[in-house]
Amino acid sequence: MAIALLIARLIVGLGVAAHGAQKLFGWFGGYGVRGTGGYMETLGYRPGHVFAFLAGCGELLGGLLIALGLFGPIGPALLIVVMIVAIGSVHWPNGFFNTANGYELPLTNIAAALLFAFEGFGAWSLDAALGTAPHWGDGATWIVIGIAVLLGLGNLAMRRKTAGAAATA
Repeated sequence: MAIALLIARLIVGLGVAAHGAQKLFGWFGGYGVRGTGGYMETLGYRPGHVFAFLAGCGELLGGLLIALGLFGPIGPALLIVVMIVAIGSVHWPNGFFNTANGYELPLTNIAAALLFAFEGFGAWSLDAALGTAPHWGDGATWIVIGIAVLLGLGNLAMRRKTAGAAATA
């Protein structure tokens, strides 16, 4: 089980961290904060560069925490915030399947994040090595995940609909 959790953490965590690096630094074919910020503005998020920076930080930091298996539910919670916003502002109108830019992949990321948050990162994680894994109980994890959901929904509520938002979403 430990090796399976390690492999899953590396795939999910590094994949999400790479998306954050696209938004922040323009790496891996991304557009950086400026380009992503322009897109965020078409979705109704102003100022776009601030929202691009926050989304990039959430993905990069959340992904790295998951990959390293560090700080319990914090990394998964960061991933959940960003995925809720992505689903609500981009993917929902396109239906479920990823082939139509639907919400399949962000929803799968949320499922993986919930698994890591509640089941832990396994024996081959920094939390296990540092002895911090037992400090996160179900109650604290539910609080952290609940805050993440509220932050994601709050972010969606801050969105200002524009004519361009409907056309690009």
